[in-house]
Amino acid sequence: MNRASEEEPNEKRSGADRGAPEAPPGDPRAGAPLPTRLYRRRWFIVLLFSSYSLCNSYQWIQYGIINNIFMKFYGVETFTIDWMSMIYMLTYIPLIFPVTWLLDKKGLRVIALAATALNCAGTWIKVASVRPDLFPVTFLGQFCCSLAQVFILGMPARTASVWFGSDEVSTACSIGVFGNQLGCAIGFLLPPILVPNVDDLDELAHHIRVMFYITAGVATFLFILVVFVFQERPPLPPTLAQATARCIPAEEYSYVASILRLLRNRPFVLLILTYGLNVGCYYAVGTLLNRMIISHYPNEEVNAGRIGLTIIVSGMVGSLICGLWLDRTKTYKQTTLAVYLMSLVGMIVYTATLDQGHLWVVFITAGSLGFFMTGYLPLGFEFAVELTYPESEGTSSGLLNCSAQVFGIIFTICQGKIIDAYGTLAGNIFLCVFLLIGTVMTGLIKSDLRRQKANQIAKEEVTG
Repeated sequence: MNRASEEEPNEKRSGADRGAPEAPPGDPRAGAPLPTRLYRRRWFIVLLFSSYSLCNSYQWIQYGIINNIFMKFYGVETFTIDWMSMIYMLTYIPLIFPVTWLLDKKGLRVIALAATALNCAGTWIKVASVRPDLFPVTFLGQFCCSLAQVFILGMPARTASVWFGSDEVSTACSIGVFGNQLGCAIGFLLPPILVPNVDDLDELAHHIRVMFYITAGVATFLFILVVFVFQERPPLPPTLAQATARCIPAEEYSYVASILRLLRNRPFVLLILTYGLNVGCYYAVGTLLNRMIISHYPNEEVNAGRIGLTIIVSGMVGSLICGLWLDRTKTYKQTTLAVYLMSLVGMIVYTATLDQGHLWVVFITAGSLGFFMTGYLPLGFEFAVELTYPESEGTSSGLLNCSAQVFGIIFTICQGKIIDAYGTLAGNIFLCVFLLIGTVMTGLIKSDLRRQKANQIAKEEVTG
């Protein structure tokens, strides 16, 4: 019995265990078998990743959802508080490329350690910032957390590919994205509850401090857990495609050449643009939600948070359903296009009902919007991996997220200015126009499923 079997005698074997292909020509182990195996610990790894992603994404919106309260406490303008969310987008753009290079050179464990360490440091800096004259300190803490996000946001597809079989990789990716979405949901829900809108600044400081201490405690626990538990990769690869990828010598891989190949891949470039348009709209809606709700429903900060929660929770359901659907059908292009189109429809309905004076209607329409718009996130990751195999999953995901951050900043600033000048209806119509453009562009993407083809060829070689 080999070492992997001795470690986990009840582990599940992948379909490739009927045999193994020969190593590709030029591999130093040519002639040796390339076995594959699924390990039970893969579920713990993806859940741990999902947990620290949750802790980080929670902090993205914790200022914006109680925008008016932090404006009063720190004595700053609304646009300044908007930057507490937009800093997450801004830091990602220049840093994703060095972080992706580090991922390719050092692997998942180093990236996980950096993410949780930065996130932990940021939360404790915020604990020290709870005074009206210390806004720069709280901004520094948020900046550290935004740096941590660079090490997190593009990792679901890479983690899923490294640890999971071809029949469950989309589900695993959805679980990874699920943590990010759940964190956003908690970020919409908890701050309005933990920090009520009171006039006494000392009492307000107490409530803010309690919120920051809770976050710091969770972040510290997750950092310790990653230090002692998180593993780089399983001893044996989960799929034939991963087995082949492991055989590529490190000296043959060029990060710059990989980027250039990706940018010459026309279907992937279209996906970069369409993903950025969709997710950029989502970022703008999330960042400005408090302003949109309060403008039509004064003193409803708590319900603004609950509407944000509704958007995210329904999106989490959408993500998991889409992941399961992809694993069963492999219809990447059709599913992506359908979800994109329904995101547009959801945004139109949300726009039309926001100012009707019925808050319960806004809950329903916002939930419908979230189901498709947030459910689109893992679809984009997995479709990108299919279009770009055998390029690094971290690189393709990084380019998608970079596009999302660029459009997120542009849309948030532009929609905020439009809302200030013309109202929420005009601001939301602005987003609807770009979702329509994205839907049309998604229909133009050629469905070239390279990873599926590679797995199929490898299985035919095994059985043949």
